[in-house]
Amino acid sequence: MLSLHTPWTPETNKMVNTEFINAFAKPFWLINTARGKSVVTKDLAHALQSGKILGAGLDVLEYEKSSFENLFTNEIPEAFQYLLDSENVLLSPHVAGWTFESHERLAQVIADKIKAIYITK
Repeated sequence: MLSLHTPWTPETNKMVNTEFINAFAKPFWLINTARGKSVVTKDLAHALQSGKILGAGLDVLEYEKSSFENLFTNEIPEAFQYLLDSENVLLSPHVAGWTFESHERLAQVIADKIKAIYITK
């Protein structure tokens, strides 16, 4: 199993591509909760079709933009459609980091900022 936990940098951009995947001696499972642009979706789809990757859990996608409402303005790319249709691919909407604790912390930060604004006035 390969689980990505990397920031998006020039070194990790499109890191998981055909060359990277073929460097593994055995088929493997891919989990990506890091950054979508670290995985080349077309290469992932080919590796899933060939059996080089057994399955994938993706919380982030190469195609992500700031707004999911306008994720695809035209038609869905073929490689992404393959992921949507695959029995061995699990997609989640970029929520892997959203735990109860992270929600609680976010609420506290917002409350502290509001209090800071109104207490200083």
